[in-house]
Amino acid sequence: MTRSPLTRRAFVAVAAAGLVLPATTRAQTAPATARHNISGFKPVDWRDHFDTLGKATIVADTISRALHFWSGDGADYRLYPTSVPRTEDLTKRGYTEVVRKKVGPSWTPTPSMRAEDPTLPTFMEPGPGNPLGTHAMYLGWPAYLIHGTHDTRKIGRRSSSGCIGLYNEKIEELFALVPIGTQVRLI
Repeated sequence: MTRSPLTRRAFVAVAAAGLVLPATTRAQTAPATARHNISGFKPVDWRDHFDTLGKATIVADTISRALHFWSGDGADYRLYPTSVPRTEDLTKRGYTEVVRKKVGPSWTPTPSMRAEDPTLPTFMEPGPGNPLGTHAMYLGWPAYLIHGTHDTRKIGRRSSSGCIGLYNEKIEELFALVPIGTQVRLI
């Protein structure tokens, strides 16, 4: 009896190589940049955006979906994943500041939100169903906030109607660090 040159072990090795090779080839030709996820986060320099740190500084980057915070003395730098506006039309960019802070914010949808979704309530008390989460920091622009969210699926996505959203535990942490008058830039 002659033995076949193709053993079961050789067959399995060839089949596995056939499955791995296309994935290896794709990995070698894939772009080297991360696409909008936490592994793509990188520190930025506040001096690219402000002359001084002031009381404190926030840069919210809508492309990388990250919020950068610096304390007024520069000793504390933090980086948070965020949700960002769904569309460019809803995205406001530029300079503003934190003008008010609220633990347990209530929510009043804007007229444009209600026109887009007539099933929205006219007002919502604080609580688990409130889209502003547990804490909110109001910016100098009407109806634009940095706030928490109970819906953790929104973080890292284009999912808001203009606001910057954070996990509730992260907004609580940031809320404690940010004084009224903190300068903010949305890019």
